[in-house]
Formats: sequence, C-alpha cells, structure tokens
Amino acid sequence: MNARDLHPASWQRLQDWRPRLPHALLFAGARGIGKTDLARAFAAALLCEAPNEGFACGACAGCRWFGQGQHPDFRLLAPEALQPVLAGEEKKKSEKAEKEKSSRGGQEITIAQIRELDEFLAVGAHRNGARIILLHPAESLNRAAANAILKILEEPPAGVLFLLVSSEPMRLLPTLRSRCQTLAIPLPDTEKATRILAAAGLKEAENWLALAGGAPELARQLAEKTATEWLQALTEALACGRRLEVLTAAAGLEKSLKAVKGENPLPLLLECAQKWIVDLNLAAQGIPIRFYLRERDRITELARVAYLLPLARFYRQVTIWRRFAGHPLNLRLFLEQFFFGYRTLFAK
Repeated sequence: MNARDLHPASWQRLQDWRPRLPHALLFAGARGIGKTDLARAFAAALLCEAPNEGFACGACAGCRWFGQGQHPDFRLLAPEALQPVLAGEEKKKSEKAEKEKSSRGGQEITIAQIRELDEFLAVGAHRNGARIILLHPAESLNRAAANAILKILEEPPAGVLFLLVSSEPMRLLPTLRSRCQTLAIPLPDTEKATRILAAAGLKEAENWLALAGGAPELARQLAEKTATEWLQALTEALACGRRLEVLTAAAGLEKSLKAVKGENPLPLLLECAQKWIVDLNLAAQGIPIRFYLRERDRITELARVAYLLPLARFYRQVTIWRRFAGHPLNLRLFLEQFFFGYRTLFAK
C-alpha cells in the first residue's frame, strides 16, 4: 500500500515543512494506519539525490541504498523482536544488549541501541544531505533510552532529523513530546482504503477493514495467516459464551500465539477481544455492530443473554490488562483468567 495515497493531507503537510524542518517529528495516530510507511517515504524523499516534486525518484544511488536498508545517513531504531533478520547474517550484540533482550523479550528499544548512535551523530553526512533516525514504535523506548533521546534532543546535532512513530503518544515522556513537532495522522477514508486493499489482493477487504477499526495496514496484518490462526481461535472461543470450555480454549489459543514470530501478539489479541465486547454491547442495545461483521448472527444471539453492566466492567478490566500485555507473564494462566471472566458475562 502507498501511504502517500492513503494520507494525502498529511503528506502535503510534510512537504510544507521541508523548507524549515524541525529537529524532531512525531507521527501520531491509530495503530495500523500506515504511519511508519509514511515516515519511511518521507525519509526516502529527503535522502533522494534526484527528487521529483517531493517524491523519491527510486533510481538514484541514495534511493537504491535506502531500499536495501544500507543508506549510510539513515538509522532505524526498533525493538529487537521487530527487526527483520537477514538470511545468513549474524547480528553482533554486546553481552548487555543480549541480557536486556532476554529479560524483556526484545520488545523495547534499549539504552544500548541509543548508545550505538554515538558514531552516527558524531560524523557529518556521507552524501551531503540530511541524517535521519527513525524510531518505531516510539512508545517502546524504555525509561533509560527515552531519557537518552531526550538529552540528544535538548541539544540536537546539526543536520540530524528524528522521526518518531507512535500509536500511543501519551505514553511518551511529556518533555520528549514537547521537543517534537507533532503530525496527527487521521484514519484514511474508508472507501478509499477498501479500494486500495482490494486492489492489493485482499479478499473481504471491507470485513477486515471493519475489524481493524478502519486501519488498512492493521487489516492487512490481521488477514495474514499467522494472525488469522490465533484470531480464529479467539473468535471461536468467544462465540461459545456460557458454553466456553476455558482450559481447552486457553490451551489452543496459547499454542497459536506462541507460533507467531516477531512482535508480541497479545496486545493486539486483547484489542480484538475488546472490539468483540463492544459489538456485544451494541447488539444488546439493538445498535448495528461495528467490527465483527462476519460474526453478526452469533454476536446477536449471544447478546440476548449478556449482562450489560458486567460487559462494561469487563471491558474496563481488559483495558487494564492491555497495559501489562507487553511484559513477561504466564500466558496460559493469563488466558485462563481472561476466559473465566468472559464466561461469567452470560446467563445460564
């Protein structure tokens, strides 16, 4: 998907800033709307050596290096679990970095990664242009790393641009946010996003987009095989209502979640669970559901025996659980607790 087509107004705002760029830009918006793709496209345009009306040409040396992830004036900072591992390439990490990764599951941007920027910040640009550092997701900065970035932004090196991408900007340090120019990126137009997803080959694009809350990149991620396995297991369990076999459902869902490589899927799973609860609440009040369009009949049937007040309380409880979903925990026990709580929402 082309993020510039999805967010033309945001792209134009970036072009308006180009003559006088701040030292840090914060791309803020809902999860899965293409913020990172937009930030990368902007970085590519800034590093392009023959730009065409604000766009990267895709053919110059700078564009080729950027496309290969080897541009000397670009650095990507992301949690270890999100970084792609090239086939046949061994990553050399310090003993401390390995220890941090094992203790946190590679879900944070660490102080060791920030310190690796020292040489990059100390030397000038290799191609007589900008030097760009992209942080994604910025809320994954641990406390020490966030303070280190803050210190850099207090006295920003000349010619260095920080691009921070965040789906939860309020989790960032207020002092860090205050040193960034914020670009608030809205949800794209639903009809346009549906057409783009369908043109990209996504079947049932409208249903996936609804489940993603209008976020096209998230819709694409949910439609991938590794995500649909745990999503189907979650949906089948939730559809059981009072008949839910908690231990069996928790064991099956745990197996599906552990098969996912890279980013921890538990926060997204809880987000999908909350959307199911929202749809139950809407159906119980005779209001059309918003997210699980394919499950309309089953949700409507469940809503007839659901208790509204416990539904609201359970929604708030899941919100609290989402805050801790990125921390190490006993996945089986957590899922059992979740399903036991869910089963009590329905009349016998």
